[in-house]
Amino acid sequence: MASTIFDKSRATRRAKAQHPTLASSPELPSKFLRTEQPMLPEVSELQAVRHFTNLARRNFSIDTHFYPLGSCTMKYNPRGAHRAAMQEGFLQRHPLTPASHSQGTLACLYELQETLQTVTGTAQVCLTPMAGAQGELTGALMIKAYHADHGDTERNEIIVPTAAHGTNPATASMAGLVAKEVQVNAEGDVDLHSLEQVVGPKTAGVMLTNPSTCAVFERKIETISDIVHGAGGLLYYDGANLNAILGRARPGDMQFDVLHLNLHKTFATPHGGGGPGAGPVGANELLAPYLPTPLVAKDENGYRWVEQEERPHSIGRLSAFMGNVGILLRAYAYALMLGRDGMRRVSEFATLNANYLMQRLADAGFELPYPNRRATHEFTISLRREAHETTVTAMDFAKRLLDYGFHAPTTYFPLLIPECFLIEPTETETKEELDAFADAMIAILKESHDNPAYVKQAPHQQSIGRLDEVQAVRKLDVTAIPS
Repeated sequence: MASTIFDKSRATRRAKAQHPTLASSPELPSKFLRTEQPMLPEVSELQAVRHFTNLARRNFSIDTHFYPLGSCTMKYNPRGAHRAAMQEGFLQRHPLTPASHSQGTLACLYELQETLQTVTGTAQVCLTPMAGAQGELTGALMIKAYHADHGDTERNEIIVPTAAHGTNPATASMAGLVAKEVQVNAEGDVDLHSLEQVVGPKTAGVMLTNPSTCAVFERKIETISDIVHGAGGLLYYDGANLNAILGRARPGDMQFDVLHLNLHKTFATPHGGGGPGAGPVGANELLAPYLPTPLVAKDENGYRWVEQEERPHSIGRLSAFMGNVGILLRAYAYALMLGRDGMRRVSEFATLNANYLMQRLADAGFELPYPNRRATHEFTISLRREAHETTVTAMDFAKRLLDYGFHAPTTYFPLLIPECFLIEPTETETKEELDAFADAMIAILKESHDNPAYVKQAPHQQSIGRLDEVQAVRKLDVTAIPS
């Protein structure tokens, strides 16, 4: 079988219907014009269709496989939400169209702002951040701006738990702040004694997600809030795990001052591939003036954009226009499809699925790092015993799962749990699918004892076998140069 499309190439073979129309461009300086033909394969239309269709079949995706990627909430994106966002009136709207000619789009965005405010318990929401990471940066910059406005410029430290998402300390650094670690105790909660030792006059704030990355709910969240606020700091909520509490608990009620949401997680918009994304940010009354612009407002004349001139304390723009509107519209459609009761069902079934799958694996002998805690929407297991007894590691389990038709859970995260799997089944999977995944894990557990070498060489049934991952990173080659 040919390895690249260039191996199928034959001189003068064409896909006529897809052939680009060449046009002269007198406006471009000659130095920018191509002097040679581009290096493209010469194949028929059918060859091109088959080639890319077969490539797509090699991918693991939500549409093809169970994808229990912990902390990423890889759940199904309803096609109805896609159809709603792809109506002609949305697709044909130019971003510079005046607000008077964009009332339908602005009405949708305004109602999404209101919905997210209600869901999170915040005073105001801005939709423009174009990814969860940019939403994090927004929150950190807002905290920094707030302290600067109050003459508290010595506050340059952001506290993050040892189990935090890796983006949290990176975000603090990007915002010109210093990350300080706080320990997590044996039950997975933030260690309050450690927190009291870390906070002080330089504390700008703390970054938390609740439930935490240890997949347990922070039971002392109000005490944490009192400690941080008492020291003059602010609370930032990483919304990565909102799927666990959607419709049942609100970060604003937990006394968080600012938060971001990952719409590609909780609100089922497209996920992965580097984008497009959306990471709306919500804030309480204290930090709302610092939200980025533009926002959508409603008055007696209809809907309009609120720009920088009206918000002197705003940290400014984060995108050229108003964020990824197509993604925001999908989230709006998804929220309408669910309604209030549907949102509660999301968290109920996500939590039910996680607890069921956790119990099945525990009954089969897998180690739970926090055996006295219930799962939230996800849970952790440790394969350290298997690694010690059989030399089969979490990564080996992950590779072997591919042969059983499952994408692996998140591996080696959080880092404080050795040989960790962070497993999130989401609410969209059936009991039959959960049982099939548990059966695969149990089968691999048996294989790790009976034939560990076979597991360590997995995958065996994919288009490529085990890669040298270090060399793949250091000597990455994604080009296809025809001979």
